[in-house]
Amino acid sequence: MARSPIAVVDGHVRHGWEISARAAAAELTLRDESPLAKVVVRGPFAGSVRSRLGVPFGRIIRTEIPDQGPVLVVGAGPGEWLVLGPVGTGGGLVVALEKLLSDTGEFVSVVDITHGRALVRLHGSAARQVLAKVTGIDLGDDATPDGSALRTSVARIVTDLVRDDRDGAVSYLLHCERSSGQFLFDQLVDAGAEFGLDVTGFDTGPGTVADGRGPR
Repeated sequence: MARSPIAVVDGHVRHGWEISARAAAAELTLRDESPLAKVVVRGPFAGSVRSRLGVPFGRIIRTEIPDQGPVLVVGAGPGEWLVLGPVGTGGGLVVALEKLLSDTGEFVSVVDITHGRALVRLHGSAARQVLAKVTGIDLGDDATPDGSALRTSVARIVTDLVRDDRDGAVSYLLHCERSSGQFLFDQLVDAGAEFGLDVTGFDTGPGTVADGRGPR
């Protein structure tokens, strides 16, 4: 059984992962999404790989990978993309992405990093105010609109910060090294306390991908 680097409350097992069954009723929530498949793709900054993945540096797109279903592709860095897929699809995504990019004629690497990283979602109308307490990034709509992605310091941790609004509310994905996951999570819980933030389980609230994480 796989375990997230973030402590689980009211745990049960789904697709080989221990996840939280807690269901929060608060409008502002924090959720551990570490069980999602995470694959990193590296290639030239501009070229066929970028065209094939369909998203430039600093932006995100929802798309379908043949035989793997829906994914969220993040232009995480210059020549680097993070692909998030349903739970348990990491190995299949690597194979599918290698096949998808095999005829680009460019040097490309595809690596499953699911178990080496932490991923959380901060969701709710006060999410921006919570993040403003732990990062110096301009979180306004002009600088970081919905669909934007950047790598920055959050609570003094190098973090991929993705704005991915869901159900009409401001929502952020935060992705970092596994060893920093619990610390980042705790810092967000502390920063959100004054706004009524509550921790919710993996199977509650808006999903990151269409069928691998979301209400069931």
